[in-house]
Amino acid sequence: MSGGAVARRRGTVRQVLPPVVLLVALVTTWHAVVTLGDVPAFVLPGPAAILDELTTYLGPVTSAALVTGGNALVGLVVGATLGVLLAVVAAVVRLVDVLAEPVVAALAVVPVVALAPVLYAMYGAASEQARVLVAALAVFVPVYVTTLRGLRQVRPVHRDLMHALAATPRQAALAVTVPTAVPFVFTGLRMASSLAVISAIVAEYFGGPRSGIGSFITTAASASNYARAWAYVLGGVVVGLAFYAVTAAAEHVATRRAGA
Repeated sequence: MSGGAVARRRGTVRQVLPPVVLLVALVTTWHAVVTLGDVPAFVLPGPAAILDELTTYLGPVTSAALVTGGNALVGLVVGATLGVLLAVVAAVVRLVDVLAEPVVAALAVVPVVALAPVLYAMYGAASEQARVLVAALAVFVPVYVTTLRGLRQVRPVHRDLMHALAATPRQAALAVTVPTAVPFVFTGLRMASSLAVISAIVAEYFGGPRSGIGSFITTAASASNYARAWAYVLGGVVVGLAFYAVTAAAEHVATRRAGA
């Protein structure tokens, strides 16, 4: 094995080992507190009980996670696409930037999950569209803000260099603007990926079809099956981590190619 491969393996171990050790320590402490302190299940069920429920209801948890993940994914794609497109237009057309600023500021302070009941009334209680729209609205703001900021990060000296080289607007954008903006776009996507999952889950609390993680959490909790509710929470955590990991990997590949 070459020295470079050994160094990469050691770097991976140093990066992965600390969070794994921390997770093991937290779960062990959690189990000890619940067991030795005789904590009631409605306050905090133990990890062993949650694992038992997760094993028993692995099929339903997986199905619910797929539904929630699908809604979050569609919302992420729609919200991110609209955010990037509007940011590009706003960076070019000053009037669009001025008009969009108060709208984006309003969306940033509005609790979009509170719109779920209204959207259920519009699209029907059996529709998943309300949850997709809630996720898309939650995604739109961070992607728009970070993308617009990235498009404005090009230094004047770089613009002057492109002008001196008689580069066309398209060439200047591909050579300078896009590589500068890419890290900002993916920063917004990383934040938005978690928001999409959280928004989709919370939107399920307010009604709609009983199909996603949030719906089963409320059902289990209302029936006093707290460990089962936490098992569904764990399913939501896995979905959120998967979204974050995929966007982080995509960011790594895109920034490496942009810098090449």
